[in-house]
Amino acid sequence: MKLILASSSPRRRDLLNQIDVGFELREQSADESRVTITNPVKKVKALAEIKSDVTELHEGEVVLTADTVVSKEDIIYEKPRNKDHAYQMIKEFSGATHQVHTACLLRSLNKEKMIISTTDVTFYDLSERDIENYLQKDDFYDKAGGYGIQSHGAVLVKEIQGDYNTVVGLPLAEVARALKNWQE
Repeated sequence: MKLILASSSPRRRDLLNQIDVGFELREQSADESRVTITNPVKKVKALAEIKSDVTELHEGEVVLTADTVVSKEDIIYEKPRNKDHAYQMIKEFSGATHQVHTACLLRSLNKEKMIISTTDVTFYDLSERDIENYLQKDDFYDKAGGYGIQSHGAVLVKEIQGDYNTVVGLPLAEVARALKNWQE
């Protein structure tokens, strides 16, 4: 079996490298804008599926696609458009709990398995200065919800309930177990 990671996320590559699972990178270009679902779990699942649909697959390969959606009270928080948008998101998360949903689809020619993992993330009560200091790091770009827990965004997080790696972008233990048990 040959694992194909169909993702441009450096975080997903780093996570797979942590467990020494050999993989080939095969970036794909799915049109995510066509997924207009407003339910966070259904949306993240659909995004993982369309990424898988556009990835060419060969005999003996298992493709892994994934996506992450951040939500609070079932409202989806996409990647910020700019610094002001990131500020608004972080301000809304301040002192509150939100959810991070990551869906992973493992697919071969004969089989597929969807993994959906949700983690609750609670932020500290943040002052305007706290938020501004975070935004000066430019850590919010290209991150759903406007922060990265694995980098400067860690200082915003009071606690999590669930899988840390789900927040980073890949529920690593679940994926590793699925791969270990993968049989055609």
